[in-house]
Amino acid sequence: MQNTRIMAGAAFIGALWLGGCATEDYVNKHVAVVQTQVTDEQTQQQAQGQRLDQLDQNTKDAMARAEAAGKLAEGKFLYAMVLSDDSVKFPLDSSQLSDEAQSRLTDFITKLTSDNKNVFVEIQGHTDTTGGDALNMRLGEARAEAVRLFMNRKGVPLNRMSTISYGDTSPVAPNNTRAGRAQNRRVVLIVMA
Repeated sequence: MQNTRIMAGAAFIGALWLGGCATEDYVNKHVAVVQTQVTDEQTQQQAQGQRLDQLDQNTKDAMARAEAAGKLAEGKFLYAMVLSDDSVKFPLDSSQLSDEAQSRLTDFITKLTSDNKNVFVEIQGHTDTTGGDALNMRLGEARAEAVRLFMNRKGVPLNRMSTISYGDTSPVAPNNTRAGRAQNRRVVLIVMA
């Protein structure tokens, strides 16, 4: 009987020991999975932190460039002329300069040359919202280029002018009326020293 009790006790201790080992293995496996998840999460957080730091640096760089451009442009703007009077407005889907537009541009060129200043002219092309974005950007560029080429034929050097298209992104009037759309079909000339 004593042997039976010893055997039963040994079996009981063995079962506890095996159970403890199984529990320890079970815990180790689950802890390893959780530890892997924590490590992955920490790695992702570090990567996100690095991306945020890079975005922050990009933002700072962009701000510095904008401030530098602002300082460069300070005091450089002289005056502007807008080709958008009723007689000068561009027809729908056209970059053709009217006779009135050519006359106004000739007067503008006379003023530029009589001022006898070393100036630069930015020629901005604009459209109404009729047509798609890509079409409007091309049309705005065509309008600005028509003005640049006309001014060049009248003696303004090409290296003193640049063109940019704003398409339909900078309206001066609502595009839901015919009159508003006509006002938005325009070219703006910015004279800078």
